[in-house]
Amino acid sequence: MERSIKFQEEHKIFRDVFRRYLIKEVEDNYTQWEKEGIIPREFWKKLGDNGYLIPWADEKYGGSGADFLYSVIICEEVARAGYGSIFIGLHNDIVSPYIDSYGTEEQKMRWLPPCIKGEKLLAVAMTEPEAGSDLASMKTRAVKEGDSWILNGQKTFISNGIISDIIVVAAKTGGSDVPAHRSMSLFVVERDTPGFTRGEPIKKIGLLAQDTAELFFDDCRIPGDNLLGEEGMGFIYLMQKLQQERLICALGSQAAAESCLEITKEYVKERKLFGKPLSKFQNTRFELAEMASELAVGRSFIDDLINNHIAGRSVVQETCMAKYWICEMSGRVADRCLQLFGGYGYCTEYPISRFYLDARIQTIYAGTSEVMKHIISKGMGL
Repeated sequence: MERSIKFQEEHKIFRDVFRRYLIKEVEDNYTQWEKEGIIPREFWKKLGDNGYLIPWADEKYGGSGADFLYSVIICEEVARAGYGSIFIGLHNDIVSPYIDSYGTEEQKMRWLPPCIKGEKLLAVAMTEPEAGSDLASMKTRAVKEGDSWILNGQKTFISNGIISDIIVVAAKTGGSDVPAHRSMSLFVVERDTPGFTRGEPIKKIGLLAQDTAELFFDDCRIPGDNLLGEEGMGFIYLMQKLQQERLICALGSQAAAESCLEITKEYVKERKLFGKPLSKFQNTRFELAEMASELAVGRSFIDDLINNHIAGRSVVQETCMAKYWICEMSGRVADRCLQLFGGYGYCTEYPISRFYLDARIQTIYAGTSEVMKHIISKGMGL
């Protein structure tokens, strides 16, 4: 099926080069990274050296001024290769836009160049033990004290939690008399800030090479000029960036599911049962046909949203639909593909097992499927 996105020749060349780069730098190392529970800093530095980090940033910060399709390609190729733990999308397209959009020129000159070079890595800290998608229940608070802010609270399930150097942290700054949507602010907390500590890496069933951690702020003193944007505007800033965040999540799930189907299609052609290839059984063919149909629907939908997003249109409602439906679909595809591998699918030496485990989180982070359906229903006037 021809895609509705109009990739130019330079995009196609970039995709080919980046795909070969992943094979060279990741293929033989990824299993070891999963055992270590973290992507090494040296790999991030190489990404920066090759221009793969925040490529859309202005040239004055060290970026290439590239269009969003380069981010799309990076996201798709990482997901298709089964390297879901490499959170380039988080660094490139979820966290750095906060700095670029709401930071002062001084802040952007201070933080963006080292992030583009891969010298400093990014994370965003919103989720708390008792506040996930319900940001109004957030307890982390920042209080102004002279020229500083004193931050107290705890964050959990923070991706890049161990390796990150620059963390965008959401905290309450308004009193009880301030409306919820104006009582939150964003701050940048840098590595080794006094009062800032990290817990041990959180052990997970999937995304084994992704360092996820709890963050603790105990009388953490932040310079006054580390306030990102205006005080009290944090909730609004977060809402403004969720369209792209959920689009990136759905896109990764779509690409991963497409890869699942492709490797399964090749496997059933070779695997024999009762003297004939598994692909010759009606059940196998029908299963693959059903999955291919769902993937075609998802691809058409996500590409249309990408085109609208690039055009600057508001597709908040639709990206919530994509985040819900495509991520759920991706999980179904991974599960059904693993079933067709039989016992081998349950063995870690077969890539389908990694796709299966990594797919499970997609319906949870960046807004659970249930929260997405809640937002969609509100948009329907319900």
